[in-house]
Amino acid sequence: MDRLDVMRAYCRIVERMSITRAADDLGLSPALVSKHLKLLEEGLGCVLLTRTTRSMSLTEHGRLYYEECRRLLGEIEALDSAMRDKIATPKGRLRVNAPLSFSLVALAPLMPRFMQAFPDIEIVLDLDDRVLNVVEEGYDVSIRIRAALPDSALVVRPLGAVRQHICAAPSYLATHGEPQRPADLALHAVIGYGLADTAMNWSFESDAGPQTVTPQPRMTVGNSLFLRDMLVRGAGIGSLPSFIAEPCFAAQGLRPLLPDYRLPTRRIYAITPTRRGIDAKARVFLDFLQQNLAL
Repeated sequence: MDRLDVMRAYCRIVERMSITRAADDLGLSPALVSKHLKLLEEGLGCVLLTRTTRSMSLTEHGRLYYEECRRLLGEIEALDSAMRDKIATPKGRLRVNAPLSFSLVALAPLMPRFMQAFPDIEIVLDLDDRVLNVVEEGYDVSIRIRAALPDSALVVRPLGAVRQHICAAPSYLATHGEPQRPADLALHAVIGYGLADTAMNWSFESDAGPQTVTPQPRMTVGNSLFLRDMLVRGAGIGSLPSFIAEPCFAAQGLRPLLPDYRLPTRRIYAITPTRRGIDAKARVFLDFLQQNLAL
């Protein structure tokens, strides 16, 4: 028995005024309960219960110890109950880390609906394209867009998939021509995304087999929206995620290139520190994203 179990056993002995009946209630042997009572008295240096073959009574020390045990055990039970309620009820502060561009394009339209549905959740959304340490930074949820994630003790929940498009503005293509194969990219001005998990190695898949190119960028940026604006203004060729590129295709601000070659699909992952630690506010947030992200 640990200390709390010993305290609970002692309280049951006092309430039943019988080691045998207390042992039955606890599912233990009378000998074990009697042994722990003896060890408890020896540890405290006083007699808690006077015992004869026919009766049992509390000493003054025993009554005081019983009252304090009941108070402490009641506070622990109240704390446990409050924590269970906190875990079960979606309320409180939710700290989320997510990429800036993804948040502005995909999350911002959804957040008013989430806030309306869960008014007791206070959201702290930090926008950062860097991959942060979820545990050390104290986040409840971190959203990452990656081709794959390394193995770790963190809990990973997939939320969707994102295609990567090689694209450029019609104005750029009118001046410099359109690449027909990945090797042609070496002849073009490439704008790179510096925080990509594959850096500037573009590995294409095609019916003819895989091809990898490593273009030398004219410029490297750390934000996909800035990269989009550079491409729309005719600065060069770059790779954009589908949630940024495809609206530009529809508006004819950009054109997709190399239609016979595909970059690997990247996944949207929600990361939480541990499965045991996830509470209701994080759970409903992840459920909401999984149901509403149209990606």
